[in-house]
This record gives sequence, C-alpha cells and structure tokens, in this order.
Amino acid sequence: MAGLARKSGVRRIVLLTLGWEDLPKSVSVYGASPQEQMREPVPGVLLQTDGGWVLLDTGFNTALIRDPALRRRYFPSAEYEPLLPGPGEPIEESLAEIGVDVDDIHLVALSHLHVDHAGGLKLFAGKVPVHAQRRELEYGLSNHPVPQSHAIFRVDFDDPTIDWHLADGEAEIAPGITAIPTYGHTPGHQSFMVELDESVTDGQTPGGYVFAFDAADLTENIEHERAIGGYIDVEPEETVEPILRLKELAGRKGYPLIPGHDPHVWPEMTAHFHERFGPVPA
Repeated sequence: MAGLARKSGVRRIVLLTLGWEDLPKSVSVYGASPQEQMREPVPGVLLQTDGGWVLLDTGFNTALIRDPALRRRYFPSAEYEPLLPGPGEPIEESLAEIGVDVDDIHLVALSHLHVDHAGGLKLFAGKVPVHAQRRELEYGLSNHPVPQSHAIFRVDFDDPTIDWHLADGEAEIAPGITAIPTYGHTPGHQSFMVELDESVTDGQTPGGYVFAFDAADLTENIEHERAIGGYIDVEPEETVEPILRLKELAGRKGYPLIPGHDPHVWPEMTAHFHERFGPVPA
C-alpha cells in the first residue's frame, strides 16, 4: 500500500565455523547408534543490519579446552572431543578472515547456553547487549550442579558485566531478526528467523531463512522429523514439536530451514551465502 514505510531487514548473512566437535550421532538423533561418530561444525551466524553487525552464538570458551586442568574438568568424556580451528579466539579469527573486527559487533544473541554456543561471551561482556530467553538464563544460573551435567557451564555466562536482554517467548531482537522459542533441547532454547532487506533481495528468492540451531542438528531431524538426542526436562518425542513448528513457519514464509550442526549443510550454506552476497566490502 502506498505511503507505508518499508521495514528494514538483514543486508548480509555470513556463516562462521567456530570449531568442530567429535561426538556420537545419538547426541543429535535420538535412537541413533552411539557407536556412529560424527564431526559436527560449531555454528556462528553473522548478520549485517542497518545498526551494525549482529552475531548469533559464540562457540567455545577456548580457555576450558586449552588449559589441561580445565579440560579434564569440563570435558572428561572420551566420547566428546571439542576441536578449535586455530591458535587464537575462533570468533576473532573468523571475523578477521572476512575483514570484520570484533568491536564491529554491536549485538549478540544466544540460541542457548551450551558449551559450544555461549563460550565466547567473554569477548562481549560489558560491551554489547546479549539476547537470550529469560528461562534459559534462570536455568543456567540456578544454584545446583545439574546444568553443568548437561554441558551448561556457569563460568561461560555468570558475569555481572554482561548486558542481558531477556525475552519471554518470541521477540524481535533487531530489524529482520526474530527469536523463535523452541524449548526442549534446553529449557530456554531459541531458534532465529532472518528476513532480508528488500534492497538485497532484488527479486531473488528466498527472502529469508530460518536457523534451527539445536532444535534440529541435522537434516535428518527435519526431513524425517526425528527427535534430537539432547534434551532437558522433556521426553525425547517432545523435541519433535519445535521441529514441526519451525517447518510450518519456514514453509509458510518460503524460507529454507537450516539445521544447526549438519556437517554437509553448514559448509554448503556457507558457500551459498558467500556466492549470494559476495565478500564483505573493505
């Protein structure tokens, strides 16, 4: 309708691989053989908006991996092996490769507080707003050892200088970026819908994407509606409902639904976004 202001959206999407994790497939797909091992990427999503760069998820806390004593404490299981991509901080290294400085990030949002998603918060504490679901942070900060038994490490996020912006359900965190509650994997897990600005769609489709993160690790979870293998305070079959909701949303919008840890889809989509948007201008 004439006279309506155009709503701005995301102008560029860059996928980051902030590490890898060797783990049994049963962590991602309930009922899969625990003997089947996978190497899954650790995801980060960088989004350019009118207000600056937004980062979804932050990867590992490198100190817990590189310090021998901390590694023994936090990663005692031989079945799970965290892997870092280089000698420095994965976020800083990944951003440097595309010509973005870590200080260019003006907002961070977390899908959830697991070790492979919240560990890089130390780079942003006291600097930028950090968005999460209220129930996720309350669970992580609860005064009992259960969260750590589920790979939620308080040392990653219990920092009084973090500027938390907490939502109670669906919330727009920046123009074109909407948090979608998908509880189950953790008590306050959220996925994200990213809608592109009209200036960069130029008749191209799709006009947006839905990032499942750990509501659906693999394509198999989505296409075959398989329950995920990691869940807290729900039954495994209850983790299918968020997948169905994300599929319905993506289908209604005509947006691809991207799983969070698929070792084939993540590099394919990384290349897709590079081809669609080109390199980040100097």
